[in-house]
Amino acid sequence: MIAILVKDKLRPGIVLFTVVVLMMVGGVIDSKEALIGFSNKGMITVGLLYLVSEGVSRSGALNRIAQMMLPTKKGNFSRMLSRMLIPVSGLSAFLNNTPIVIIFAPMLKKWSEYVNVPSKKILIPLSYATILGGMCTVVGTTTNLVVDGMMISETGKGMPIFEIGKVGLPIAIVGLIYIIFASRYLLPKDDDNVNNEKSIIKEYYYDVTVPENSKYIGKKITRGHSDIIPDIKVKSIRSNGELIEVETNVHTIKNNDKFEIAGKSSLLNVLMNNKELKLNCLHEYEDKFREKATVQVEAVLAPRFPGIGKTLAEFDFHRHYGAAVMSLHRNGTRITENLNDLKLQVGDNLILLTDDSFMPAWGESSVFYLLSQTGEVRKKEGTKRRLFALALTAIMIFGAAVGDKIHIPNFRIDMFSMAAITTVIMAWTNLFPVKKYTKFISWDVMITIACAFAISKGMMNSGMAAFIAKNTIGAVYDLGPQVVLAVLFIITCLFTEIITNNAAAALAFPIALEASRQLGVDPLPFFVTICMAASASFLTPIGYQTNLIVQAIGNYKFSDYLKVGLPLTIIVFIMSVILIPIIWPF
Repeated sequence: MIAILVKDKLRPGIVLFTVVVLMMVGGVIDSKEALIGFSNKGMITVGLLYLVSEGVSRSGALNRIAQMMLPTKKGNFSRMLSRMLIPVSGLSAFLNNTPIVIIFAPMLKKWSEYVNVPSKKILIPLSYATILGGMCTVVGTTTNLVVDGMMISETGKGMPIFEIGKVGLPIAIVGLIYIIFASRYLLPKDDDNVNNEKSIIKEYYYDVTVPENSKYIGKKITRGHSDIIPDIKVKSIRSNGELIEVETNVHTIKNNDKFEIAGKSSLLNVLMNNKELKLNCLHEYEDKFREKATVQVEAVLAPRFPGIGKTLAEFDFHRHYGAAVMSLHRNGTRITENLNDLKLQVGDNLILLTDDSFMPAWGESSVFYLLSQTGEVRKKEGTKRRLFALALTAIMIFGAAVGDKIHIPNFRIDMFSMAAITTVIMAWTNLFPVKKYTKFISWDVMITIACAFAISKGMMNSGMAAFIAKNTIGAVYDLGPQVVLAVLFIITCLFTEIITNNAAAALAFPIALEASRQLGVDPLPFFVTICMAASASFLTPIGYQTNLIVQAIGNYKFSDYLKVGLPLTIIVFIMSVILIPIIWPF
């Protein structure tokens, strides 16, 4: 299971479900144990919170909050970043992280252009801030709800909503302070976005060819600059099959020269109406499509995209979606040539040329993490609608926090019941489209969580958990429970970086339970450690969904995550190992 998850060839849900079936067939678990996760309150609560987050998002509340917290002019970088990240962390403690990042990331990128601040110094901090915020409550991330559900299953007792915040809040505060000051130095300067106050924002790239009889033939390109089109930068030149050094040469334009040029998003309109240059991405399409293709869209591929693992030539993006792919951004690399031979991957950021029907048709589709149309104007939602959505969410959180102190005959107030009530009210007041409500739930995550319970049960039934605890944790047994806790954190953290955080929690939970039994101590400190470690996905973009989203938008490299994420992981590790045994003694 781990090997297949690491290779990322199949979605986690089907991988875990396959293992559950194999365990059932092999007699490791019975059918009741195989289905135990599908009726768990924690798993159902995750699904309900997806809908609550969608309702808040569609009310326009998050957009309004984002607009309020963005400074209108450039100032001290650390102060600006703290003004953005602190509210984001607060929101992510109660709402799903993904819609927060999907709404905030494009706004922050456009804002960075407006105030001339490098966007690469903002987007990874945005993702990390949501992760840190999620550590502060039981509902802050699906992983916490998974561990809480497993605790209820095994011990009959879960955690109050703010219990985990006793350690999560101090970690979030220290983590945010680190991000606010360190990202300025550890993250790369976004040379494509910011050079100086008079710089041009070179955010979009286009491959063009000089056709026969073009008026540009014979004109000069000097060190990447030319007066043929104002406000552009020629990034590369290929003439007669030879790549020309742009920065140090003066090139005379020839017939069939190919250029990669960069400029503002408005450059697209210039190129579409310029007969002296031809956009290479349109050469194989009919005139009818060329006339309608006037809209530029950025699309980040989600796991449900049907072309994952196929080349663009095999998949035929235009036939499926009525759009032409102009360029692709992956792992910080921009690709504009030979796109048809490239295999598509989850998290790829495609720059598309399409018509005005694309966004209405695919804006709510689950095949894309993010769709952002250049110059898109969204319908404004009323103030009452925003306030209503926020009030419902606040009541839900309050009810979950104090529910154990309120006694109503034949009814228990907890996170599940409050989320269920909130979801029903949001549905009947049309805060999210009721006819499409199933689209807003990540069913792969739900299946992964449900199967995690069965796999953990199988690990305990088979003796595998005891074996791992004895031979791995047992190596440091004599050094005391605090060292065992530290080893458990490292194991879980490594799992969460190479497989999903929910699967990591599923594997670590029975090991923690068995370790606590062998040590004869309270298992709660170990369970909290799993929550902290499984959420600490800072080292790679693949460890957490929001990391993958900002990688596509910011064109980050893997190394960018490691530079800023490794010290943050060490901070979370040290604080967890020190604080958890103090707050919850063994």
